[in-house]
Amino acid sequence: MVPLSFAGHDFFASPEGALHWPAEEALLVADLHLEKASWFARLGQFLPPYDSQATLQALEGEIERTGARRLYCLGDSFHDRFGCERLPVAARELLNSLTSRVDWIWIVGNHDSGFIDHCGGRIEEECEVGGIILRHEADQDDSRPEMSGHFHPKLRMSLRGRHVSRRCFVASATKLILPAYGAFTGGLDAGHPEILKKVGPGASALVPSSDRLLRFPIAA
Repeated sequence: MVPLSFAGHDFFASPEGALHWPAEEALLVADLHLEKASWFARLGQFLPPYDSQATLQALEGEIERTGARRLYCLGDSFHDRFGCERLPVAARELLNSLTSRVDWIWIVGNHDSGFIDHCGGRIEEECEVGGIILRHEADQDDSRPEMSGHFHPKLRMSLRGRHVSRRCFVASATKLILPAYGAFTGGLDAGHPEILKKVGPGASALVPSSDRLLRFPIAA
């Protein structure tokens, strides 16, 4: 994880898209989209059914590395409101274990709105922590510092003749959009007009590498 500063607070960001907040002993992730594969399977599009297990195992590793005592999931944690019901036994056991170990907060997103069975933890529409609003989708009319998900931002660029795509955070003075953490999640270009409309002027794509945070200004 590499240092990342936002709204007067110090964080550490991982290349996979997690954000560690040491002062709050907290970990933040967005858009897990658990059980996306089983949702597609019901429509006849069969994908390897291991997305939830892979995502939760990666998240377990982040919790162990950081020692986080609280975890905020910034919405769309399940691909649909019934996703938790479809969790395979091993994934459900792992999720129950994780939610019993840390104070787990599910912030509601557009995909999982109305979900009830969530394998522990508690559900919130949004939270305020340390003066920062945590919600699923950025509110361009709210001037308060805010962290959100929803857009799955990725930085896409050409490098030595190769097309490169990396998960990234998108930041402005008061907005920070986290990348999707889920194993089966796509992404929207960090410079997409919908993202820029939400974060406002002066936005940058932040790409955590193994040893530093790479910053790329995004032109409107």
